[in-house]
Amino acid sequence: MNFHEVRFPASLSFGSVGGPERRTDVVTLANGFEERNTPWAHSRRRYDAGLGLRALEDIETLIAFFEARQGQLYGFRWKDWSDYKSARPSAAVAFDDQEIAIGDGSTVTFQLAKTYRSGVFTYQRPIAKPVAGSVRVGIEQDELREGVDYELDTATGFITLAHPPETGLSINAGFEFDVPVRFDTASIQTSVASFQAGEAPAVPVVEVRV
Repeated sequence: MNFHEVRFPASLSFGSVGGPERRTDVVTLANGFEERNTPWAHSRRRYDAGLGLRALEDIETLIAFFEARQGQLYGFRWKDWSDYKSARPSAAVAFDDQEIAIGDGSTVTFQLAKTYRSGVFTYQRPIAKPVAGSVRVGIEQDELREGVDYELDTATGFITLAHPPETGLSINAGFEFDVPVRFDTASIQTSVASFQAGEAPAVPVVEVRV
């Protein structure tokens, strides 16, 4: 996997626009009813980094970052300011923010995940790029210690416990996270004149599966 464990400057992603997209195949039948299906288990996010540029120095930073990634070749981390942590936007991260699994008495490795709820319906999103130093893990009401009770792989989002939790116990976690993305353009087209006039360049980025 061509991926650099480096984050796009957060000061430049602030102010960008974007969010999740879903692919749904819709077939309208002769009677007017529809059949809908999706080949995607998970959504894919898209953003425009150009809207976060505010100064000419930002363009220089963007071009340097683009060149270091060799354009679309290497993926990178992206902070989605509208959705970057396990807690509510106004709350601090806590070890019991998200239930990520239930113990079965033998499994010790678990994927970090965030659950989205609307009424009785839920969607669990795997988190592959947690932010180092932000992750907190617990079993039931007891918080664990990183490096003692568990190890974290920040490149995959997997935690490995020192001992398997007993059957039925809730494994919880809290964290900040990035989105794995790549540039969705082969070129960066900028104009100092248009930028000074308030016109930001289009710099699309798209989420990648890791």
